[in-house]
Amino acid sequence: MSHATPETPTSKPMLVTGATGYIGGRLTPRLLEAGYRIRCLAREPRKLSDRPWANSPNLEIVRCDIDDPDRLRAAMKGCCAAYYLVHSMMVAGTDYRERDRVLARGFAKAAEAAGLERIIYLGGLGEIGDKLSEHLASRREVETALASGCVPLTTLRAAMIIGSGSASFEILRYLVERLPIMITPRWVSTEAQPIAVRNVLHYLVACLSEPATVGKTLDIGGPDIMTYRQIMQTMAQALGLRRRWVIPVPVLTPRLSSLWIQLVTPLSHRIARPLAEGLRNRVVCRDNQAHRLMPQRLLTVRESIDAALGKLESHEVETTWSDAGPMPGDPDWSGGKVFVDRRTIQASAGADTVFRAICRIGGRQGYYAADWLWHLRGALDRLFGGPGLRRGRRDPEKVGYGEALDFWRVTGIEPNRRLELRAEMKLPGEASLEFEVQPHPQDHGRCMVVQTARFKPRGLLGLAYWYAVLPLHSFVFSGMLKGIRRAAEAIGRATPTGQAAPGGRPAEPNGSPTLR
Repeated sequence: MSHATPETPTSKPMLVTGATGYIGGRLTPRLLEAGYRIRCLAREPRKLSDRPWANSPNLEIVRCDIDDPDRLRAAMKGCCAAYYLVHSMMVAGTDYRERDRVLARGFAKAAEAAGLERIIYLGGLGEIGDKLSEHLASRREVETALASGCVPLTTLRAAMIIGSGSASFEILRYLVERLPIMITPRWVSTEAQPIAVRNVLHYLVACLSEPATVGKTLDIGGPDIMTYRQIMQTMAQALGLRRRWVIPVPVLTPRLSSLWIQLVTPLSHRIARPLAEGLRNRVVCRDNQAHRLMPQRLLTVRESIDAALGKLESHEVETTWSDAGPMPGDPDWSGGKVFVDRRTIQASAGADTVFRAICRIGGRQGYYAADWLWHLRGALDRLFGGPGLRRGRRDPEKVGYGEALDFWRVTGIEPNRRLELRAEMKLPGEASLEFEVQPHPQDHGRCMVVQTARFKPRGLLGLAYWYAVLPLHSFVFSGMLKGIRRAAEAIGRATPTGQAAPGGRPAEPNGSPTLR
């Protein structure tokens, strides 16, 4: 069915808050596709600059923080309806419940003053009463605050939203992927009615062209009602994993659950705790009124999970939960948490000279610092069936794409600019080491060296490995970087052309090889 009314796209624009967030970032392009004019409010418009829809002629991006009532009223002026997709849970150090109440009340007042025709809000499912978790109770309070003015409110209440990059989906995926045996709270037996993110977006767009939704509270969910234990097993099947052992215990509190989620997944306990608390409430639709008013094919839980995993596999994740809020989004974690150790150093040598020093690592040259640790790691690798350091290197100075270098493989090389190595040692994850040479913009005799180690853990063993070796990084990686600088400066001092001493070691001014 068409979502656009005869008035669009030349009618009043629709206001979208939270366009830099998970839902708002997906809703905006779909509203544009439906023919609506859109005015997005963003605290930092630059966060939207690289979106593929950012240059649409029907889109206006306005810098505005919704806690500024004067600027908010001005931004709302001339709009028809407003989507309220804001949640303070993402903001560090806040009492999100109180802040959300204040923001919602202010938004309702501004909407009334600006003459908006309706507000549309995406809230949370949950049984009515005083036993709601703090998270779901906060969602109810926001509903009440938004409806406190004279502008009609349409509320769509959803349970778990299944989509690539959503917080609840990523918690589920990481727990199932990393834990063959799970000690869980009793809420694994609680029933829920998950919904695919594409179905949520359909409802959010379709309600604009369905007058019967004005002023209504509508429950939205998929076709399946399942316990969280069943959802976990469905995720395991979709991932091609064996059935997970789920052992519920009565002593696991939301606080302990959130700390465990923080350890196993990329989400912090600050975000995980309200989500974990919310899982204790039964979240099932009271009726199917939303589906009758705005019909569509609802994806099953398995279909929703398969669709989300497909987006992750093809690197087509539109938005993630971390896009919202003042913290920068991390594009790596949505497909699997990537730990990064990045270090920089300035060298008094040209880019070509520094790159020569970088290309000498490994083999008989070693790694410029803590070589005994590298040899120990190589011995352990051989013990577990890996190549260790025995492969050495083909040439003491030159490296080429695809070439083996000890237990590394050269997977990227740009002469005098970048060298990328991928680890082939036995690891509970994937590791890489990259060197970038950045010439000084004014002094060609100096440059910056950026060294980046990345590790994508596989399971709990991968997490344990990363944290176990983390204290050694200051010796290994920092020492290597300083050694590269020393070697490059020695090469530059040796001869005008930077000739190396026999054996690949840079020569000192007196002609003797540098000792490491």
